[in-house]
Amino acid sequence: MRAAGPGEPGRRRTIWLAVALIVVALNLRPAIVAMSPLLDEVRSATGLTSTAAGLLTTLPVLCFGLFAPVAPRLARKAGMEASLLVVLVVLLAGVGLRLAGSVTALFAGTFLVGVAIAMGNVLLPGIIKRDFPHKAGLMTGLYSMALFGGAALAAGLTVPVQHAASLGWRPALALWGVLAVIAILCWAPQLSTEHKDMAPSHPVRAVRGLWREPLAWYVALFMGFQSLNYYTATAWLPAIFTAHGMSAGQAGWMLSLSSILGIASSLAGPVLAGRTRSQGWLAVVAAVLCCAGLAGMTAAPVTGAWVWMVLLGLGQGVAISVSLALIVLRAPDARHAAQLSSMAQCVGYLLAALGPLVLGAVHDATHDWTTALTVLAALLVPQTLFGVLAGRDRYVGRHERQAAAQGPVHHTDAEVEWASIGADADGTR
Repeated sequence: MRAAGPGEPGRRRTIWLAVALIVVALNLRPAIVAMSPLLDEVRSATGLTSTAAGLLTTLPVLCFGLFAPVAPRLARKAGMEASLLVVLVVLLAGVGLRLAGSVTALFAGTFLVGVAIAMGNVLLPGIIKRDFPHKAGLMTGLYSMALFGGAALAAGLTVPVQHAASLGWRPALALWGVLAVIAILCWAPQLSTEHKDMAPSHPVRAVRGLWREPLAWYVALFMGFQSLNYYTATAWLPAIFTAHGMSAGQAGWMLSLSSILGIASSLAGPVLAGRTRSQGWLAVVAAVLCCAGLAGMTAAPVTGAWVWMVLLGLGQGVAISVSLALIVLRAPDARHAAQLSSMAQCVGYLLAALGPLVLGAVHDATHDWTTALTVLAALLVPQTLFGVLAGRDRYVGRHERQAAAQGPVHHTDAEVEWASIGADADGTR
């Protein structure tokens, strides 16, 4: 047998880390998406109104915006590896809590799921930046594929597995805790591996005036409206299909199909965005595809379901990936990219959290899914507008450049944390 070369243990550790990261990323959507094909059954069993059910699906997205800033502070105190393990344990606890027999436990478990995924959304890109500086593009692509893949698995398999195993909706939701257990087992060995400290080796200047810059708001609002479209559709499309006579299992597969198509377009979006000086045209393409899918849903929701899901999945994949690419493309350096990412996640996800709740309220008021889908399609107008404005070839940082002559700028611990975790513009652009 050939003796291992001096670099092979390091390569094996790197490969294992990459595999563990992908398995962890697979957990960042199923616990949310699995609720969608079961939502009608959950409403029937618990007596929730459409508005309350919308709140149930909105709660995790709301947590994305509120708890993302907690992740950097936890990482500085406990370390990146230990923090991500805590995230997985909290995620597993939230999935398990939904097994309890009360509506309160259902909402509490969903809250824990949202908190865990919010912090995972921040920690994983930080680890990719730190440990894969020369493979950031590849690892980011694999990370994106894992996100969409996890969503597709949850959408397509939850109901078939439930029926095959004769489970109630609570155990069907809890089954995705098995994936979290696998992730914990894969990630735990990383706690014994030495890594570079995440803190920067040189002082990091604070980014000043970003919240006063229109361009930063355009990026954040484009992310918010495209996220609103994605999470609202994910929450309610299965219920719309079943309301028109489709089985719950088939409705779940329709949602899975849109996620699978999103994998392909989410890989293509950043490539196209990086090859053009302006990315506004991609925002228009994404909106046209999504609008065509939603219009088809109002005209022939069941007979043309495959076509509408293909269009919607392609449009959503382009919109999501371009919104992430714009954070990097509109930032002049890694420091600004980190702060713009923080602002975009906070504003974007808080805006997106309104979508499922508003659509549920519209349905409760009208008892008509056509009106609700029309509202969702109308929201593509501001999405396109902010995408075109954010896609112009320019950088954020105008206020800081104007203040450059005023002397040294002090930085806070929170800003140092975000700069350590944020996207590396030079490496991913």
